[in-house]
Amino acid sequence: MILVIGGAGYIGSHYVRYAREQGEKLVVLDNLVYGHKESLPKDVPLIEGDMGDAALLDHVFTTYPIRAVVHFAAFAYVGESVIAPAKYYQNNTVATLAVLDAMVRHNVRSFIFSSSCATFGNPHYVPMDEKHPQDPINPYGESKYFVERILRAYDTAYGLRFVALRYFNAAGADPEGVIGESHDPETHLIPVIFQAAMGARANIKVFGTDYDTPDGTCIRDYIHILDIAQAHALALKRLEEGDSSDFFNLGNGQGFSVREVIAACEKACGKPVPIEEAPRRAGDPPRLIASADKAHTTLGWKPQYADIDTILQHAWSWEQNRRY
Repeated sequence: MILVIGGAGYIGSHYVRYAREQGEKLVVLDNLVYGHKESLPKDVPLIEGDMGDAALLDHVFTTYPIRAVVHFAAFAYVGESVIAPAKYYQNNTVATLAVLDAMVRHNVRSFIFSSSCATFGNPHYVPMDEKHPQDPINPYGESKYFVERILRAYDTAYGLRFVALRYFNAAGADPEGVIGESHDPETHLIPVIFQAAMGARANIKVFGTDYDTPDGTCIRDYIHILDIAQAHALALKRLEEGDSSDFFNLGNGQGFSVREVIAACEKACGKPVPIEEAPRRAGDPPRLIASADKAHTTLGWKPQYADIDTILQHAWSWEQNRRY
């Protein structure tokens, strides 16, 4: 059985449904601060609680035959991490350490970690591969980077093998519209654009129009949420076949500017999107584009929904019919 921590969140819930369709048995641990119990299949057990609770973790590992842990739980608002760093280091780093210690106590040695391109900081070059220097520029990125360093040490000392997946911009939704993205507050570009198109918010703010890019707006690499789920399943399979710990970047290797995404969203929904130009946000690099060649060759990962129009169609379908 696989323990999925943060399995009721946006990325975690898509992995849960994907893995379940692959025949896996799963149990979810989530405190539901940002997760939604409605996103989980009814036959997947949900334990409500904090991953930093050692007693609760011991209960989970003794109650269920856990063979691996897939870890998605994190606070992920970059701006908030700057003004409340203690919250991020405590939850993302210290609480994750409690999970790793519980795994060691209960002799569970396979761990898949939801990391982030935020561990790299400002790009030295694009596309960014796994050899790119890591110099995070905010507490959120540091909290993920610290876990990566801890994982290396736990592998050496305790034989806890891991795969850390550093993905770029998660986007899209379940193709059938069963589950999708639902944050409060919502800060991700694509749902914010669609909400502006629907009149749920006044406009979409474009932060910075003077970047050194073709249209002056930031460029990002968007990856479908189900392709991320597939990568987690492949990473776990690799570990359980005896391969060593490793790190992989996940992205489509192509970037789209904010203006290009807005135009594509307008095409997907058939509605105009009101725009307000705003100053740059601190810490926004002009370009963030992944090189996922290593994931392609080593994991055998082949994204099924790499086309931006498909990603947006699925996101728009969910946004029109969201249930929570």
